[in-house]
Amino acid sequence: MERRSLREYLLLFAKGVGMGAADVVPGVSGGTIAFITGIYEELLGSIRSVNGEAIKLLLRFNLLGFWKHINGNFLLVLLAGIGLSFASLSRLILYLLENYPEMLWSFFFGLIVASAVVVAKQVTRWTPGVVIAGLLGAAIAYYITVATPGQTPEAYWFIFLSGAIAICAMILPGISGSFILVLLGKYEYIMLALKDFRISIILTFALGCIAGILSFSHVINFMLKRYYNITISLLTGFMVGSLNKVWPWKITTQIYTDRHGVIKPLAQDNVLPGNYEALTGHESYLVYSVVLAIFGFLLVYLIDYFTTDHTSEL
Repeated sequence: MERRSLREYLLLFAKGVGMGAADVVPGVSGGTIAFITGIYEELLGSIRSVNGEAIKLLLRFNLLGFWKHINGNFLLVLLAGIGLSFASLSRLILYLLENYPEMLWSFFFGLIVASAVVVAKQVTRWTPGVVIAGLLGAAIAYYITVATPGQTPEAYWFIFLSGAIAICAMILPGISGSFILVLLGKYEYIMLALKDFRISIILTFALGCIAGILSFSHVINFMLKRYYNITISLLTGFMVGSLNKVWPWKITTQIYTDRHGVIKPLAQDNVLPGNYEALTGHESYLVYSVVLAIFGFLLVYLIDYFTTDHTSEL
């Protein structure tokens, strides 16, 4: 377990807040924030350490050994930041998505473009196979973004399954766990549960997340160790393909009525800002949106430039 100063723990907490903020928004991945801030591999390693050996230490009541084995300080501080972000930002994000979607999506569009560039720089050698992996990742992510969300059950088993699937996406740079929840028809349902503090739903979803992340982290670790450049290129492709989802100006082509009788968009097409105003009659906020996109782009570069890398070896 790596020793950190108070300043480093505060910085780690801030990274957790950033991951939580990203994961709350459909189209943005907390895994991207973890990657560009230099904690991605340590995060995977810490998650993988919750294994049979950790259970044995816990059953022997060797709490100190258990805590060190799972890199407990790192996980506690990071999860505290993520949890605070989830609890505090769920209302804000829902409000911004409802009232200022163009500006919010513009900010994250710039953030993801810069993230794709930053992650792509990690590739040490571009071979035909690596390029193909990147193109495949972009195609997969694009397909996910154009898939039509469905209406799904609200049974606890499906909430558990939704958590398990979404968390796998959340730890992948470029794949948005929140958008997976949108496709599963459970994004707003989970956001409202967080806002209203519905304990049974939150706990069921959290248990699904735990089950999913403990299993999926081993797959990502294997890929990074054996096929590093291909994996990084694939993740970069995921980010590029996901840009279709976060394009700020959209028109709704299909709608549906939810179980509460509220009409919501089911399918949307991207349009240019000028066409957006003509087709919808809504202000495009073009100047503000461009400024926020540039700010998001520069923010990622500043994080990448100034962040100290505490990544441990796998």
